[in-house]
Amino acid sequence: MVKVTVLGGGSWGTAISLMLLNNGHQVKIWDRSKEVLSLIDEGENLRYLPGVRIPHSIITEPDINRSLEHADIAVIAIPVQYIRAVLNSIDKSKLKRKTIFVNLSKGMEISSLKLPQYIFKEIIGDFNYCTLSGPSHAEEVSRGVPTSVVVASKKRRMNEYIQKIFSSKTFRVYSNEDLIGVEISGAVKNIYAIGAGVIDGFGKWDNTKAALITRAIVEINRYGRHYGGKKETFMGLAGVGDLVVTCTSLHSRNRYVGEKLSTGKNLGEIIKEMSMVAEGVYTAKAVYNDARAKNIEMPIAFKIYEALYEELEPKKAIYDLMTRDLKSEFFY
Repeated sequence: MVKVTVLGGGSWGTAISLMLLNNGHQVKIWDRSKEVLSLIDEGENLRYLPGVRIPHSIITEPDINRSLEHADIAVIAIPVQYIRAVLNSIDKSKLKRKTIFVNLSKGMEISSLKLPQYIFKEIIGDFNYCTLSGPSHAEEVSRGVPTSVVVASKKRRMNEYIQKIFSSKTFRVYSNEDLIGVEISGAVKNIYAIGAGVIDGFGKWDNTKAALITRAIVEINRYGRHYGGKKETFMGLAGVGDLVVTCTSLHSRNRYVGEKLSTGKNLGEIIKEMSMVAEGVYTAKAVYNDARAKNIEMPIAFKIYEALYEELEPKKAIYDLMTRDLKSEFFY
């Protein structure tokens, strides 16, 4: 039996805890909110994952260092903009040297333009680290809907170990050694889900959404390969797979933001209505700043940024994209 600590009691943290418990492991959940921990203790996380029963065998712990004392695996299930603060609260001297950190968070830190792996290395240092990513909405994982994801690190043996711990009859884990490609895919795809939501808000235009998803793959590939990611990764579960699910699913918070944008609401109004974080809102700003500085061409991502932060009317954004200079489809 493996001892697992899940940092974050949101929808994904709760869902992965249930799955790991069903796999026969001991699970603790830490969250900064005592209200969330109380809900989990009562058997249902009404705030983030309503309708899903939580066994009392899942332990809650309000002290982050106590929660990590004996952990073989520590799962990071925290919005990216808060990872730095949470990791800074950990006393590294109390960690087991062999603890493996498994990151579930997808996004980029606005202030530093850093992916989770770089925030982790800066604060925690040279501990074992990998990322689990792919098309995996918490609502479906918690109900045992068949799901496939990928675990990525530069260490093959660690990938294979995490595959065995996390895999089940309904949760299949593939391995990949392209950590940078997987994390970029997981972060950047959220931007395009906002665009997909805009399209849904205007009438669920199938032609338009198909074009958005296809050209988004080109932009993600272009951005990711600039940082050394592999083309195969962007065409795999962490890339195309996650892009498709977040652009089409009713569970997608990023798609929801876009749908509300299409009604004329501004970003501030939309965020006030939401109880959970839509990572694409923040990643859009980070990628816009980074890609412009590095002259990486990402016209769709840039227009989504302008719709979010410069109040560009979404239909005008679509018109601008459709009337750009004509180019070869495979121009990179």
